[in-house]
Amino acid sequence: MADLVCISIKDLKEVHCERIAAVKLTENTEARRVEALTALDPRKQAALGQFFTPAPAADLIASLPRLDALSDNVRVLDPGAGVGSLTAALVTRLHKERPDVHVHVVAVEIDSQVKPYLRATLDECRATYGTTFDLVQGDYLTEDDALIDGPFDLIVANPPYGKLAASSLHRTHIAHNLVDTSNIYTAFWARATAALAHGGQISIIVPRSWANGTYHRAFRQWMLDRTSLDLLHVFGSRNTVFADTGVLQENVIVVGTRGDQQQQVVLSASIAHDDAPLHRSVPFDAVVLPGDRERFVRFDDSAVVPPAVSFTLADLGLGVSTGKVVDFRNREYLTDDLSADGVVPMVYQANVRGGEIEWPQYPAKKPQGFSPSTEAARKLLLPEGHYVVIKRFSAKEEKRRVVAGVWKHDGPVALDNKTNYLHEKKGPIDPQLAHGLMLWLNSSMLDAIFRTFSGHTQVNAGDVRTLPFPCRDDLVRLSKNAPEWFPEQTKLDALVADLFPAVVGSAE
Repeated sequence: MADLVCISIKDLKEVHCERIAAVKLTENTEARRVEALTALDPRKQAALGQFFTPAPAADLIASLPRLDALSDNVRVLDPGAGVGSLTAALVTRLHKERPDVHVHVVAVEIDSQVKPYLRATLDECRATYGTTFDLVQGDYLTEDDALIDGPFDLIVANPPYGKLAASSLHRTHIAHNLVDTSNIYTAFWARATAALAHGGQISIIVPRSWANGTYHRAFRQWMLDRTSLDLLHVFGSRNTVFADTGVLQENVIVVGTRGDQQQQVVLSASIAHDDAPLHRSVPFDAVVLPGDRERFVRFDDSAVVPPAVSFTLADLGLGVSTGKVVDFRNREYLTDDLSADGVVPMVYQANVRGGEIEWPQYPAKKPQGFSPSTEAARKLLLPEGHYVVIKRFSAKEEKRRVVAGVWKHDGPVALDNKTNYLHEKKGPIDPQLAHGLMLWLNSSMLDAIFRTFSGHTQVNAGDVRTLPFPCRDDLVRLSKNAPEWFPEQTKLDALVADLFPAVVGSAE
């Protein structure tokens, strides 16, 4: 018994030492992150899209992939590694849960000023856990290095983000080799996906904007054709993940496996990165709806749409377009003199209020008139009639993401390109149908449906094309049943509940 006690004490000491080593690695890496943030020029950070991963967020990202099917030798990629926070978190987890495997890390970092911090983290991983590594200093999107191309068993990533111009070297390089994509983070994601071994996993934290909209359609389809979505994690707070960098972007974590899509997807959520996540498993068809050509990815399946609300705009014989006037390109036609000959109303998204278009607006920050003095300017006008105008950008403080109003003034109108508008064969819509469309778009149920696939304040025309609507007769009935033009929200939602009880019941 004495020997057994001694062995037990020895084991306890080893466990204690391992815990101390893990805590030390995490604390030292976090200290390097804070030091790097202080030392780097904020302008350079903005240009490179550098948002280094805090330790709690790194632990969460590293905790989500499965480790049970790994071989004895695990290859890990950390593209855009920064100071190595994600590498440290994943190596620590691997040592704790799979101490039998040998881990080799390939870490890529573009910034020479950050390289010493990253090397220090990698050296500490090697000293603590015996991890081997390659450090590649270079541009991950264009670097021609066989080390980067894999295959990798695990990839952890917090890529930079920023728009890619159509002619940029990064965009053309990734488009030539993989897929055309409009943002740095999706370009990183595409190259990393291509580097996965079959059955390899990626855990990546990215803005939520990839999940819907026209800009990311090609990437979304390319990625879903190659990757099984395993887990989608959302945060309840927009400003806690990268709190010390001032980032307010809504971020999500996506875990995927290279290979065919599995039947179930885990939906995960936490208030912030250091809260215990809540998980539930749902069918993949609840995340990417069957028959959805856009292949929008939904992070919430709570808003169930009944058969009565299952028509698209195309089914209704309607279309959606973006307003034709780009104000800074058409300043010569903008005017405050509304009494001048030929001047027509100029409508911005700020004019959309109370289910109508408030025009002219007083006081107004922008000119309320448009003078179509040339043939080119006249082509920017919509003919007289009713149109449903939707804000493309809702304010963060607004309760609904979709905010719509009906244009019903006499004469032609000019719409700013910060609006979308519904039309029938490029022309006006029946007045009662327009009224019903406006009421449906402003309902809380439609807002809940929209939020299942969009986490930001922008409403694109492609998003509107995907939204479900009642049939034309039901929309007219919605208009006729309304006690006033635009009932206050509880009355409007009650009206929707009376017409479509299954909608309200499934959302509770």
